[in-house]
Amino acid sequence: MLSIARIATLSKRPIASVVSKSLALQSSPAYNAVRSELAFQKRFASVTVKVPDMAESITEGTLTAYTKAVGDFVKQDETIATIETDKIDVEVNAPVSGTITDLLVEVEETVEVGQELAKIEEGDAPEGGAAPKKEESSAPEKDEAPKKEESSAPKKEEAPTPKDAAPAAPASPASKKDSAPAKKESAPAKKESSSFTNFSRSEERVKMNRMRLRIAERLKESQNTAASLTTFNEVDMSNLMEMRKLYKDEFLEKTGIKLGFMGAFSKACTLAMRDVPSVNAAIENNDTMVFRDYTDISIAVATPKGLVTPIVRNAESLSILDIEQEISNLGKKARDGKLTLEDMAGGTFTISNGGVFGSLYGTPIINLPQTAVLGLHGVKERPVTVKGQVVSRPMMYLALTYDHRILDGREAVIFLRTVKELIEDPRKMLLM
Repeated sequence: MLSIARIATLSKRPIASVVSKSLALQSSPAYNAVRSELAFQKRFASVTVKVPDMAESITEGTLTAYTKAVGDFVKQDETIATIETDKIDVEVNAPVSGTITDLLVEVEETVEVGQELAKIEEGDAPEGGAAPKKEESSAPEKDEAPKKEESSAPKKEEAPTPKDAAPAAPASPASKKDSAPAKKESAPAKKESSSFTNFSRSEERVKMNRMRLRIAERLKESQNTAASLTTFNEVDMSNLMEMRKLYKDEFLEKTGIKLGFMGAFSKACTLAMRDVPSVNAAIENNDTMVFRDYTDISIAVATPKGLVTPIVRNAESLSILDIEQEISNLGKKARDGKLTLEDMAGGTFTISNGGVFGSLYGTPIINLPQTAVLGLHGVKERPVTVKGQVVSRPMMYLALTYDHRILDGREAVIFLRTVKELIEDPRKMLLM
């Protein structure tokens, strides 16, 4: 904007004349009306909330819920909606503080990145909050009480008095005889009450969520693409369980995390991959094999919405305790629904521990584009032969499902046997 002195110079008029005209203009009703209108628009500007960018590979999702309703006040960066994708749940936050004036999309509808979700009228929190709504809702309840009393009053007047009631006629002998067969005829009715028709036979149909649909799609793709084959072995868990028993309290006191078996198995797999690098490889464009010098282990974690596989990155450079701590952190994030796309992107090898649910035996399925997946199962006391004697030992079945296109059976068996040897004698991990 031009200064008053500059305006005076350009118009070749005295400064006093320009100032007086400026003040007169500012005091005019038209100027004040325009100024108040601009101030009102700025104060109560409407801001549109849009679907945020989620990831390069994700362009749409399903609106699962609104955490706020029309008329609610929200603070800046407060969550107002949740969008479910085929990988994670994305929270939509308010860009400004204000009151929600409109919700533009219905729940369970598909939304795309950049689509408008809601409108917020920017401003401060209203005084009094939602108190008037509570008073309005409670008012009809108070008015209903007198109505119930009034409606119940005529019923008492309609009841016949003892004087008006006719005396009951004495039962005749014939009526007594007729009542006896009636009791006998009612007996078969009791047998019908135990019929299957009295049990519930209802059905419920629930639409698959996006994560479950994506899991089904990927698993079927794995079956149709990979030349899957599974090899089995069993491992004596005595030494590993003894090591865990000796040091679990110390580890829990230092880190606050319980020492499990996943850290030892993950470390054993990274060491076995040095001898069999194909386990950590992948096929690209159906004609190229990709070999890696790092190991990103995907740990299968069950959540209420489905199976997710957060990743322990560079597991080959971590100790058993470091891997345990990372697995614990990822598992907590998965159960709380706080996993990000970065936590699940990539992965070169997968470990699935069905033993925590009591599984004795099973064949895991490959998580494409990976080459192999190791399945762990429950630890059961079984009779085994040790140095010519039958003894009871805690045994676990291991299952390695691998893609025969890149991994031969001999290599798969050697890999699984190496993992078995390292678990049965954990001290060997220090020598490799």
